[in-house]
Amino acid sequence: QVQLVESGGGLVQPGESLRLSCTASASIFSAYAVGWYRQAPGKQRELVATITTAGTTSTPHYADPVKDRVTISKDNAKNTVSLQMNNLIVEDTAVYYCYFQQYTWTSPWWGQGTQVTVSS
Repeated sequence: QVQLVESGGGLVQPGESLRLSCTASASIFSAYAVGWYRQAPGKQRELVATITTAGTTSTPHYADPVKDRVTISKDNAKNTVSLQMNNLIVEDTAVYYCYFQQYTWTSPWWGQGTQVTVSS
């Protein structure tokens, strides 16, 4: 079992920034995918950003609604994946979930979620 602990959520005003972090209890160095989803009230969970790894190559992927405003990164030594979110808008309000998928054929592990609220 892999445990994921998220931090960094909170209440911010439109235009401000937040940095979310997620630390895994397992090595993320060669994990197939690590990243972030979000779920707004009354909506389905949706991808925000992910890093997929094949061999020694890691590639970030971003959802269209956020691709110009967020940056995903990972620190293999600390087993941490971070999400830097800039120029936040009200529509970014959601619970953000970190996930870890070891292989393409395994189910992902999920964090408990961290609330991000963007409001003036």
